[in-house]
Amino acid sequence: MFEKIKEDIRMVKEKDPAARTSLEILLAYSGLHAVIFHRIAHWFYLRKFYLIARLISQFSRFMTGIEIHPGAKIGKGLLIDHGSGVVIGETAEIGDNCLIYQGVTLGGTGKESGKRHPTLGNNVMVGSGARVLGPFKVGDNAKIAANAVVLEEVPENATAVGVPARIVRIEGQRVNNNQDLDQVHIPDPVSQELCKQLVKIEELRNEIEMLKAEKKKLSKENKK
Repeated sequence: MFEKIKEDIRMVKEKDPAARTSLEILLAYSGLHAVIFHRIAHWFYLRKFYLIARLISQFSRFMTGIEIHPGAKIGKGLLIDHGSGVVIGETAEIGDNCLIYQGVTLGGTGKESGKRHPTLGNNVMVGSGARVLGPFKVGDNAKIAANAVVLEEVPENATAVGVPARIVRIEGQRVNNNQDLDQVHIPDPVSQELCKQLVKIEELRNEIEMLKAEKKKLSKENKK
């Protein structure tokens, strides 16, 4: 466990340009605190001290804003950057040297028993606000764009973008003409939904105007 914590600190230092010293990382990085608390909780969970494990995980959630179920399996070198709002489910598995940004959910899609959360391979990056939902695997070196909703397996070395997520690159080769991974210039699902609603409202407005015109016409005919 302590060797993994050392590796976690090393990865923060390597991947975060704002990190200066190991002491600063240990004292000031909430993502690292959440991972350390999880490793302690997971130790108790494996020994079937489930209540103690859950109490530790809930204390960690209160302190860091990051919720990791004590049953989740996390490899070495995990960096949770700006980690507020991250949720990692009970049967989730995370490989080595992964990078997860704020607002990410590694969740399930129902109340079924058994494996119900995703498995991330090694060196996976999950962008801010992304949702990875279901008991499938995200392959090694894969990248998931911010706000993507991933509902099926992602191959190794692939880039997934959108809602629902689609593969736009594999092994560095473009799969289609859609935009590649970008933390900023990707479709905004909220804006897309608002546009749909505006179109629907305009259609309803036109129908109302047509009905008013018909009513006015019928009213004139009845007066005659």
